[in-house]
Amino acid sequence: MQQQLLDWVRQFNQDYANLASLLMVLGLILIVACVLHLILHKILLPQLEKHGQKSAGTWIHLITQHNLFNRFAFVIQGVVVNIQATLWLHSGSTAQAVLKVGSQAWCLLFGLLTLYSVLDIILGVLQRAAKTAHLPLRGIFQSLKLIATILIGIMIIALLIGKSPLIILSGLGAMTAVMMLVFKDPIMGLVAGIQLSANNMVNIGDWLEMPKYGAAGAVVDIGLTTVKVRNWDNTVTTIPTYALISDSFKNWKGMTESGGRRIKRSVRLDASSVHFLTSEEIAYCIKANLLEPYIEQKISEIQVFNSSLPDDKAIPLNQRRLTNIGTFRAYIEAYLKSHPNIHKNMTIMVRQLESDSNGIPIEIYAFTNTTVWVEYERIQSDIFDHIFSILPQFNLMVHQSPTGNDVRMIGYSPEK
Repeated sequence: MQQQLLDWVRQFNQDYANLASLLMVLGLILIVACVLHLILHKILLPQLEKHGQKSAGTWIHLITQHNLFNRFAFVIQGVVVNIQATLWLHSGSTAQAVLKVGSQAWCLLFGLLTLYSVLDIILGVLQRAAKTAHLPLRGIFQSLKLIATILIGIMIIALLIGKSPLIILSGLGAMTAVMMLVFKDPIMGLVAGIQLSANNMVNIGDWLEMPKYGAAGAVVDIGLTTVKVRNWDNTVTTIPTYALISDSFKNWKGMTESGGRRIKRSVRLDASSVHFLTSEEIAYCIKANLLEPYIEQKISEIQVFNSSLPDDKAIPLNQRRLTNIGTFRAYIEAYLKSHPNIHKNMTIMVRQLESDSNGIPIEIYAFTNTTVWVEYERIQSDIFDHIFSILPQFNLMVHQSPTGNDVRMIGYSPEK
């Protein structure tokens, strides 16, 4: 086309015919590009976006959210400009070379952005699917974007300098150490992301606890280089992705999936309040529905054992007797087994730990039948409210260190 315009312009002016024909072709290319831009971006794309907004929750809406068509339209414009430069300009001319290189670099750049949109759409689809929503896919897709960016960047540089991309790739071998240093975190994050995904170590929504980084909350994002944890105080802690491989952390996912959360807390009793039950205390305790089977069984065992002793050995040191602390443990265990909020298929245990200067620890070990934090704390508090309140019925006392008021009461006399 440029040759035809050149021949036509020479009929009027020989001196500026080449420049005039070139400007006319470039102007025509610009006009075609502008018209195509108006058709794509002002007529077609707005209609697609409007249709996508009306189709909320569908794949059409998801596609229009990530500028896929908008970026692909720019690729089409670059292709059209490249075709125009090839057909309309003199072959081998500087103008054709510049326009072709520019349009091809344009196509590579917006092709990369189009690939970004495609990856974002695929990620969105996978995150909505029930089977893949919990997987740490964001880091993997970020890795794919990084690899694509490096490759497209090499191709653009090769295009601008007029060399083969293989020459640039071979030259990068000498810069391997520098590249490893610059991209250390992304590379380590990529490896860590693959290990986290392959071993199912942590997923979106898991309750993660990592004291080293002050993290204790739900995982909200797993990226290429960082993992974000929303703590229970609504602060956000950012943890390097590779730290989840190199350091230890606690994932409460197993507790959540089990359906039960553990109660493990002790009540410390005053050792001076421990004693053998008297007959009156036994008669009182056997009236309790939770204790009646236990006391009847124990009394039968004790009578059998004590009756087997010779008459000259039937002294308290050789005989077996019920204690208030043992009966208390039996009561609490029966109470937990009958509690409607305790998981009956998990361990239920009331045990006595090693005593020390702070009294005799009686530990309650059981699981609630819910993992909801608020409900768990309410159930645990109700249980221990009952335990503290029932202690006087067994003539037991809680051990506690003397307070300032206790010290003042030592020297207090009502007569003064």
